Amino acid sequence: MIFKKSLLATSILVATLGLTACGGSSSNDDNNNNNNGQTPDQTTNAKPTSVEPQNSNGEKVTTVKENMVAVEIGKLVATDSDDTTHKFSAPSDERFEIKEGGILALKAGQYLNYELEPQVTMTVSVEDSQNDPVTLSFTLNVEDEMDYDFISRFEEGKSSVAYSGQIARHVLIKELFNYIKSDEFVTVSEKGKDAILTELNKFYAVSEEDYESVWESRPLTVTTAEPTAEQTTLYAISSSHKNLSGKVAGNDPTGQHKHTWSKSADFAGWNVEVPADNTTPVPELVVEQLFAMLAENAALVNNGGAAAPGGDEIDTVYVTPTGVDLNQMIQKFLYGALAFSQSADDYLDYDTEGKGLLTDNTVAVEGKAYTNLEHQWDEGFGYFGAARNYMSYSDDEIAGKGGRDGFSAGYNDANGDGKIDFNSEYNFGNSTNAAKRDRGTVGNAKPTDLTKEAFEAFYKGRKLINSTDGALNAEQMDELKVYAKAALLAWEKAIAATVVHYINDTTKDLQTLKAGVTAGEYKASDFATLAKHWSEMKGFALNFQFNRHSPFYAEGNVGQFEKMHELMGTQPVIEPNDVDAYIEKLDQARDILQAVYEFDADNVANW
Repeated sequence: MIFKKSLLATSILVATLGLTACGGSSSNDDNNNNNNGQTPDQTTNAKPTSVEPQNSNGEKVTTVKENMVAVEIGKLVATDSDDTTHKFSAPSDERFEIKEGGILALKAGQYLNYELEPQVTMTVSVEDSQNDPVTLSFTLNVEDEMDYDFISRFEEGKSSVAYSGQIARHVLIKELFNYIKSDEFVTVSEKGKDAILTELNKFYAVSEEDYESVWESRPLTVTTAEPTAEQTTLYAISSSHKNLSGKVAGNDPTGQHKHTWSKSADFAGWNVEVPADNTTPVPELVVEQLFAMLAENAALVNNGGAAAPGGDEIDTVYVTPTGVDLNQMIQKFLYGALAFSQSADDYLDYDTEGKGLLTDNTVAVEGKAYTNLEHQWDEGFGYFGAARNYMSYSDDEIAGKGGRDGFSAGYNDANGDGKIDFNSEYNFGNSTNAAKRDRGTVGNAKPTDLTKEAFEAFYKGRKLINSTDGALNAEQMDELKVYAKAALLAWEKAIAATVVHYINDTTKDLQTLKAGVTAGEYKASDFATLAKHWSEMKGFALNFQFNRHSPFYAEGNVGQFEKMHELMGTQPVIEPNDVDAYIEKLDQARDILQAVYEFDADNVANW
């Protein structure tokens, strides 16, 4: 199935569209004209010689954009030396129709695809006032749009894009997050640590043997409103075994830039006990530790033993008395240790023969419509989480903050089939954070466009691969490496800008804490907000170390990653008398991010 951008057809100016007719001059007359009072001589009737669509200004139009569902193309007008009354019917291409008034349009749910057919030739029947029909042809030129849609070199008309495994893991991360904050988890948390870990691992580490029984019929909590989602279970997204643990940094046996990630020196920013003879990747140990902390904290909260500063009882099982939101920490850490790591250290990497960019582009993978290199690149793009028509959205729409009907919730029925396909029509993960941060710089002197930077790099790299029939030469490979690094940098800058955003939020929350405790008015809900923002800041800030090309590894920045995390600590400072000093440390951490990523000062302040 080829996935497409959608369109609110009524919002598209027909004047931007067009067709190329096969000969003849234009006429502004249609079948509603009255022949100016003249009756053609039936014995000398001249038939129409050409037909073309015209826009509302009477101008011949020449192109129509691809992926525009049910768009009106223009009014058909015939060239006829002795008649001005014409009827049009029966376009040869069944995707088209002729509406009242001679308007040529694509039928409901129909669109054109440049990758499949850059031109479409069709015929229509033109009948003049003497009921003398003639068949005329014209060619429709299709305008290419920047969507992540590439046609196979091996199977005619079939898409070569596939990354359902990446989408399944995006959904699993969201499902885990939704589960931890659900009433169902509160109930399970009352049953003790073992019960909690058993349920968490259904999301995180479900075995191949149990995958089908757990996920074939379990309804997803990740849903859409109108239209509804095409897939209602994880198994419908990917019927082959998928979990999160297997893709966490270090669990992939080859190609990791920190090798096995098994030493404490491999990982920075979070305190976790690493045995001297450890063989478990440290990122995996971090997740295990966070799960254990969650189980212990749930028991504490359920027994009424957890209080916020000021004495208000904490009633949220994943918020610790030290100010850590374990649900946010788990989710944001997985965005880095899994999604970002997989793209940066595997699929877009070029350090290990047989992986990433150093894979074959000459033959199709057995039983598939794509080469290994095409698939590696697509899987990297899949972990970024963008819908395939990402550039058709505004930043507000990607962020789910308003916009056009059909886009405003962060997803869009691009192919007009009445369903949202998670594999192509939904924005996940850091693709949404890029848009959120771009929104925060609108009106500034140097606004960011991280959405465009990331998507264009992914798009151009994939287009280069797709257009190369065989192995890339040295020059093409160098170009592809530039695109890979550019995509990862834009993605990482979106993460860094998000850390800055949560530093700003945490600073405000700390000021509220100090004032509230001093006045005796501080609430557990205020504390939960602080814990949420601090944990998002910290969880995202751990992500940069998973990219071997991170600016933090650049000359002049060595050691700055560790310094930033020393300033942040492993929990917020919540003693009112110490808050001001801690805010100064957070300001220094923000300054590090501004310098490392060369962010504009106004943007940093506005995030």
